[in-house]
Formats: sequence, C-alpha cells, structure tokens
Amino acid sequence: MPAILSRVRRFIRQHDLMQSATRVVCALSGGSDSVALAYVLDALHDAGELQWVGVTHLNHQLRATSDRDEAFCRALADRLRRPILVAREDVAARAARDARSIETAAHDARYALFARARTHFAADLVALGHTRDDQAETFLLRLLRGAGPRGLAAMYPRHGDVVRPLLDCARGELRDWLHARGVAFVEDETNADGTIPRNRIRRELLPQLAAFNPNIVDVLAREAALARDIWSWLESELDRFGEDLDVARLSAAPPALRRLAVWRALNDRAAGHPVTAAHVDAALGLLAAGEGASIDAPGLRVHRIGSRIVLNRRDETREDRANYWRFPLSIPGEVTTTRMTVSAELADGLAVGDVGANVGNGPVAAVRADLLRVGVDGALAVRNRRPGDRFRPVGLGGRKKLQDEFVDRKIVRGERDSVPIVVDECDRIVWVAGHGIDEAFRVTDPSQKVVVLRLRLSERCS
Repeated sequence: MPAILSRVRRFIRQHDLMQSATRVVCALSGGSDSVALAYVLDALHDAGELQWVGVTHLNHQLRATSDRDEAFCRALADRLRRPILVAREDVAARAARDARSIETAAHDARYALFARARTHFAADLVALGHTRDDQAETFLLRLLRGAGPRGLAAMYPRHGDVVRPLLDCARGELRDWLHARGVAFVEDETNADGTIPRNRIRRELLPQLAAFNPNIVDVLAREAALARDIWSWLESELDRFGEDLDVARLSAAPPALRRLAVWRALNDRAAGHPVTAAHVDAALGLLAAGEGASIDAPGLRVHRIGSRIVLNRRDETREDRANYWRFPLSIPGEVTTTRMTVSAELADGLAVGDVGANVGNGPVAAVRADLLRVGVDGALAVRNRRPGDRFRPVGLGGRKKLQDEFVDRKIVRGERDSVPIVVDECDRIVWVAGHGIDEAFRVTDPSQKVVVLRLRLSERCS
C-alpha cells in the first residue's frame, strides 16, 4: 500500500486533482479496481489529504449477479464507515427506449447517478477506479477505430467533476495488494465475453503485443498522455484562431488546425450525429469550390457563401431563426435586449480587483482585452444562444455545451433564449452574462488591460 499510495499522491499532485478540503465520492462497482480505490481514498482521508464523503453504486440490472454486486457494495461501504447512494435502473430498457446501445445507455445512467451523488453528498468530485490497463485498452480501441489525437487521448485524469486518481496504477498490482490484505472483490462474468471488443483487446491483442514489448501497457498509456498534450495544444491554437469558418483564414491555417476547425464546427452543429473524417474532407473541399457550392453532412447542409463556409441544421426551422437576435456592443457602449442591458468599458488591470469579476458568475465580468477579436468598428456583439454553442467555464478544464451549462445551473427552459451572450468577431463566447466567462479570456495578470462587462435589468422591466 505505501508504494501505491505514493504513486497516487504523486499523480494527484501532478494533475492537481484534489486538495485537503475537496469532498470526494467514490464510484464503486465491486470490482477490484473500484474496491482498491475505496481503500486508497480511505487512507488519504485518514491522512487529511481529502474528504471522502460517500460511495455511490449503480445496479444496472443487466446481469443475474447485479443484486449480488449491490449487496457487496453496501457491505463494503458499511465496513469502511461511509454512507452509500444506490440507484437501480433497467439499463436494457433505457437503451431500447432511447434507441441507443447498451454501453451508451449504461454510461449515461452512471453519469446521471454521479451528478445526483455530488448533490446528495454536497461533493466536489466523483472518483473512478480506472487504471493504466484501462487507459491502454481504451487507446487501442480508439486506434482500431481510426481516431485522431482527440480520441487517442483516451481517458483524462480529470474531466469536469470526474477524477481518475488510479490512472497511473496497474490493475495487477492493485489486485496483488488486495489479495495480500485479504480484501475481497467481485468478478464481473461479462469480462469473459469474447464478443465485447474491450475484452478481446484485453485477452487477445494485448498479450500478443506484449510478446513484442513486455511493457506495452506502459507504452500505450504514455502514448495516450502524449495525445492529450497534442490535443490540448491544438485546442489552444484553435481558440486563438477563432471558430468562424472564414475561407481565407482557413486556407492560410496549418492543415491540422484547418481540419480541427471544420471538425469542431460540424460536430457542434450536428446535434449528436457522428461526424467522420469523410465529412470533414467534403467540407474542406468547399474552400476551393465556387459560390453556392454545398455538401451534405450529418444533420446539416454546408454551403460556400461568399467568403465563408456556412452550416445550416436540417431541423432548424424558419421560426427558430426568427427568434435569434444579435446586436453590436461598442467599447465603451451598451446594448439593451428584450429584458437586460449589457455594457462594456475598457479599464486598467487594477480595476479587476475592484469589480471582483474574474469568473463572471455575477452581474460583472472582467476579461482580457488583448485576446478579444473585435470588428472593424471595434465592437463585440451580444446575442442569444445558438444550437451547438460551447464554451470553457472557468475551472472545468474543457469545453462544455451551453445547453448543459443552462441545465446544470437550473435555468428554466423558457428563460434560456433570453440570456445575453457576449461574443467577439469570431463568434467565440466571451461571457454568458451573469453565469460565467470563458476560460480563454480569464485575467491572469493584474497589469493586463481588461474589458469590464456589466449586466443589469432593463429599465422597462424594473
């Protein structure tokens, strides 16, 4: 255990996963990895390095032994003196109802439970027991499907409110430690099912690769980490590049950045339809096409109109578009929408301390002036939401659908189209007014020039 704990501590520090005051829930399946995670969290809690506040378990009712696993998890939580939140759901029925695969339905059910558990235990994070072996298997699964750096990045140490503190530990060493301490765990009999691709990779492909390199699991896990670094760099470059599909800007961009810009635009607007490399290639072909050329993409019609590539959703009606609004916002200046007034002014960096707006989840936000792309008239814009809108909430560590942010913040459906959104010339979200700025525009140095944005109720509504 000391060696395992040392490795987990180092991994937690390396990726800044949690602090002594962080409230953590353990996702427990009953298998060896999650049981080891429970004991690791117990030790770190006793050492004052985190606050382990509870356990959560999903009984997905997919196997005859599902009730056995639930009983095991309840008993383990009781033995470790932790409260447990259990959900029972017929995942097969959920998959049939939603016309999705069993794997996707189970994933959705688990993450819905994680969100409930965070609320139930007033927790900050949910910890999962994925190991280095899981990382290697995921890398191979995605490689065989033809993934690029985004897919090959596999599992992240932290993704939103989910952390994986065991990602640097091998499954075998965790099992050896449990056996040495006489700690029991349950075996999932579906792990022997050769029709499941991950099981075939684990039982057939990885042993064959190990004949060429005994350290193949470590090699693949390092490749996943490298892919994460590459993907992170590409995304940061794309943030500076902008998200609008201007033909001249796309044509001048490096090929990798050009492909990523088009892929992201298609993916954001495709409403869940799978976007493939072939769709990206077809859209890129419009760069050299003439005015009016178009192609079909999943859920979309993609057009070459003037100097831009324009995406229209097939399910977007004329009535939908009639409800859109967008107004220029000068600096300094203000815009009044149907219910709110948004103003902007330039200020010295010292003003940031005065307004306390480095996150923007209130009526005032301060954003970096040097990173804003403004129009020829020096203006930003204020608009309402569009299908596919995404941004990077401060502290999340990744992009999030605006729709999901509204749901998480419990903004009622009828009010979501009224929330003012400040964007720059490239239509990058700068501030979801009253709810948060995009991480890319966060002020990091007191000497930086800032644009201070303010939100107030319109006088005619007050």
